[in-house]
Amino acid sequence: MPTKTLRIPTADGQADAFAAFPDHGERHPGVLMYADGFGIRPVLREMARELAAHGYYVLVPNLFYRHGPAPVIELPEHIGEEVRPAIFARLMPLIEAHTTERVLRDADAYLGFLTAQPEVSAGPVAVTGYCIGGLLAMRTAVAHPGQVAAVAGFHGPVGADGPDSLSRLTAQVHFGHAETDITPEVLGELNQALDAAGVDYTSEIYPGTVHGFTMSDTDAFSPSGLQRHWDRLLPLLDRTLTGG
Repeated sequence: MPTKTLRIPTADGQADAFAAFPDHGERHPGVLMYADGFGIRPVLREMARELAAHGYYVLVPNLFYRHGPAPVIELPEHIGEEVRPAIFARLMPLIEAHTTERVLRDADAYLGFLTAQPEVSAGPVAVTGYCIGGLLAMRTAVAHPGQVAAVAGFHGPVGADGPDSLSRLTAQVHFGHAETDITPEVLGELNQALDAAGVDYTSEIYPGTVHGFTMSDTDAFSPSGLQRHWDRLLPLLDRTLTGG
């Protein structure tokens, strides 16, 4: 599986990024993958490679490039509960500085760069994200309705921008929520808002999961949750990007 380390020109500098794509010498649909708050690291690279193996060019930008190249904060091989508070104490100022304005400027740059790659085919793209990356994926899809055909968010605060944001979605949507992130009542309210906005979506709580369940380098990891994520994500991309 070919991979590249890239630099994406943005309005605020150069964002380093990781890309994976099939080794067929062909062009493939593009997927912009937003990492969780811990950023680009081996588990994200592996997830990008796995998705690319299904026929996609996957671009994973360093969300916090303004603060340095990834990893912006050095991480242990396994992010256990004993180190999590100290890591988040360092991450939160970066997350708080990543304003909506920055997110949208970066999204313009990321999508422009992704679609310009010689390995990426013409046509719509998909955006997926994890944790805070799920919210960034949502904001990107809302801001680029003619370009983003699918958006998926996993254990992320995807409804944080409210019903007005949902009403501007034109992409097909999947949200995979952790049991600890949302109650059935709040899920019902989110899904009612999606219904009212006319969004083509699936939105569900993954049984037995806690926040961060897709990430195998954390204590939150759920193998069944990760598999359910692939079982939902891959058909969504197939429908919207390849016409399957």
